[in-house]
Amino acid sequence: MVGCMSDIFETALIEFYQNASVRDGKVVSTVQGKMVEISEEIFSWNFQLPVEGLIDINEVPKDLIFDARTEFSFTGEQLTTSCKKRELKEYRLLSDIVAKSITVKAGSFDAVTHERFLMMTAIFGGVSVNWGRLLFKISRIW
Repeated sequence: MVGCMSDIFETALIEFYQNASVRDGKVVSTVQGKMVEISEEIFSWNFQLPVEGLIDINEVPKDLIFDARTEFSFTGEQLTTSCKKRELKEYRLLSDIVAKSITVKAGSFDAVTHERFLMMTAIFGGVSVNWGRLLFKISRIW
């Protein structure tokens, strides 16, 4: 989990997320009675994430979304941005990676949510994304 040996650090990581809250744009928690504070900059630096590019996944260019709806489609028909994974051709693996590693794990992994579709489109289209900010915002939701 999060680059740590899970046997050793899993309990501390669970404690961190159970106690976590957001204050002044930072994730603040306690682990074994010690205060831990993570800023977006530290998060991005530690995970070596890009900090340039889109900061709102909803800003993926519309023409790229249009192209991805056909490119991702198993049938060649335009997909809706909220579809079933079985409707995707070889992009099922990308959908799984985004669903299980990047986005908040809620609901069915078979449902390709609008947010997941936009992330897949950005990755597919080579759009520069500020993954540091995007993933930090998602981690604040956990």
